[in-house]
Amino acid sequence: MEPMDIVGRAKEDASLPKATMTKIIKEMLPPDVRVARDCQDLLIECCVEFINLISSESNEVCNKEDKRTIAPEHVLKALEVLGFGEYIEEVYAAYEQHKFETMQDSVRGGKWSNVVEMTEEEALAAQQRMFAEARARMNNGITVPKQSEPEQNTNS
Repeated sequence: MEPMDIVGRAKEDASLPKATMTKIIKEMLPPDVRVARDCQDLLIECCVEFINLISSESNEVCNKEDKRTIAPEHVLKALEVLGFGEYIEEVYAAYEQHKFETMQDSVRGGKWSNVVEMTEEEALAAQQRMFAEARARMNNGITVPKQSEPEQNTNS
């Protein structure tokens, strides 16, 4: 008989790919360190529990806002509520990177034919502005007005 969690579903209903998780574990450790199989399984189980915890809290945040779909903002708020506030900036940066990579894939596929390309400096400035806006929203609950395009440097 399978072990059951508090809602009566088998714990094996939710899992992560073992091969991928094992690879991540090995990449995070020095090359001369070996990890026992049962230790790897425990780490994977901890990751699943953490994802379940964040998902559950994100759902509660979503419900409090009378929304039906969990949005990235709900996950960030859940991290804060659960005491993982120190990771919010890094999680947000990973989310922005994911959005950027997804957009790049769409551009390459021809989905975005009229996308304006930015220089690396413009993109970095836009990214920093978005981070600042996100921090302000998370810290104060205040929406930061969008800034106009940065002026071109005319030092010639």
